[in-house]
Amino acid sequence: MKKVLIAGETGKTSNYENAMRHLGVHAKTSLHVPSTCAYDGLILPGGGDIDPRLFGQLPNGTRFFDSELDRIQMEILRAFVSDRKPVLGICKGMQLINIYFGGDMVQHLPESAAHEYQEGDRFHMTVAPEGFLKDIYGESFVVNSAHHQGLDRPGQGIAYVQYADDGVVEGLCHSHLPVFGVQWHPERLCTPQSSCAQQKCGIPQRLCASQQEFPLSRPEKEKAVDGAKLLAYFKELL
Repeated sequence: MKKVLIAGETGKTSNYENAMRHLGVHAKTSLHVPSTCAYDGLILPGGGDIDPRLFGQLPNGTRFFDSELDRIQMEILRAFVSDRKPVLGICKGMQLINIYFGGDMVQHLPESAAHEYQEGDRFHMTVAPEGFLKDIYGESFVVNSAHHQGLDRPGQGIAYVQYADDGVVEGLCHSHLPVFGVQWHPERLCTPQSSCAQQKCGIPQRLCASQQEFPLSRPEKEKAVDGAKLLAYFKELL
């Protein structure tokens, strides 16, 4: 069985652990990683804001952050990147990836009202003009959102591959490393009854853009993609 590290705080990552377990992957949450040898890949989970000093800025819209946690997660990321092991960043995790490679951030998005957690996730349309997300879900699809910060300048080797309809970056990948991330939360969009989950997300079925078309009259939440397909993509890289 493949094993992934979730570089987060114990007791705060059950959604990630459960989602990977349903795919037949053992996920362990820890911030103490003496060696990457025990793991096949890394998940950088969502969380709070990021210490702006990590991307060369003074606080200007940043709210609550844990600078020690940020630096531990960056060191863990460094170890997995050095060993060229697969990395998936989710929400804050995607932002950390961009910062690690030299990119920076917008500390408070002007468009935050459409993205920020408000008694639940926000749901909105996105576009993936190219890359792995287009292969999985097609060019246009709905995702969830729970953030007020966003990416600005991309880091070295980083390509942005998904955008919200207001231009906010929703997905990225590295040009030659197995490192990628999304601003949204696939672990909260896993559909238990989906054929993907039942079949342990086999590659042939997953790499297909034939996403179900939902009637426009349904709430945005019901139009959202199955997050298990993205997590299965990550599993196949392990």
